[in-house]
Amino acid sequence: MPDYCQGLRGRIYAALFDSHTRSGHYAERFWILSSLISVILVFVESGTPGVIVKADAEISLFILLEYLFTAVFSLEYLLRLITSRHPLHYAFSFFGVVDLITALPLYIYFFWPEIALQYMMALRLLRVLRLLRLIKVLRYIGSASVMWDSLYSARKKLMLFFGVLIILLCLFGGLMYVIEGPEHGFTSLPVSLYWATVTLTTVGYGDITPHTGLGRIVSSILILLGYSLIAIPTGVMSSYMTEVMQRRRKQRICPHCKESGHENDAQFCKSCGSGLPPESDEKKPD
Repeated sequence: MPDYCQGLRGRIYAALFDSHTRSGHYAERFWILSSLISVILVFVESGTPGVIVKADAEISLFILLEYLFTAVFSLEYLLRLITSRHPLHYAFSFFGVVDLITALPLYIYFFWPEIALQYMMALRLLRVLRLLRLIKVLRYIGSASVMWDSLYSARKKLMLFFGVLIILLCLFGGLMYVIEGPEHGFTSLPVSLYWATVTLTTVGYGDITPHTGLGRIVSSILILLGYSLIAIPTGVMSSYMTEVMQRRRKQRICPHCKESGHENDAQFCKSCGSGLPPESDEKKPD
């Protein structure tokens, strides 16, 4: 627990940010369970609207539960903001933005109900925002940080890969637009680009297909390119994930025998058997 947090504020901080404390461990389970239940609620609500209705016909059980979850997640966001050592840093961090967005839908319902009633797209968007609560679970999955670190380390190579991919899609899409034309379904460049994306990823919906011999040759080349290119990001990510995990093993050093190379979730030294400090002691959250 940081020195600046004492008393009630310190206990709240430990429950929200430090999962190695007893209160933090129980709070972690509570937030994971709340996030999962709220997401399941969205699926049930969208699939069977109005299935359970209270005595007041205007207030369904779904709305009452959404009131509850919105209050819980709003309280979580405010407490994290108040107890964080750097409130602005938390507010503009990835999980800070997710915490804020996932608490907003009901407030939009409340202050602008005509938006949800008149525009079905807005209603679906608000439901999707509630689905983002599932991302909150990633906060409590320690191995997820390996994925984020690997993505950040490989960002330049991945950007180069996707840049080349976009160029290929534009070239082949434009080529098919010229070869096939509107009479065969390639009515515009965006439609042709859509076809190229579906073909390169070897999905092949079949809603747009080439009819000329030259068009079929071009599509065959694009399919072969797709098989060759689709495995590149997998190899890049595997390489960087291995590098990140090896680097983290070297950082886990036993304070007694100074042995390194421990797994991220190891609790005891593999050499002397002494207890290892938790990862949160090596990298404190804000």
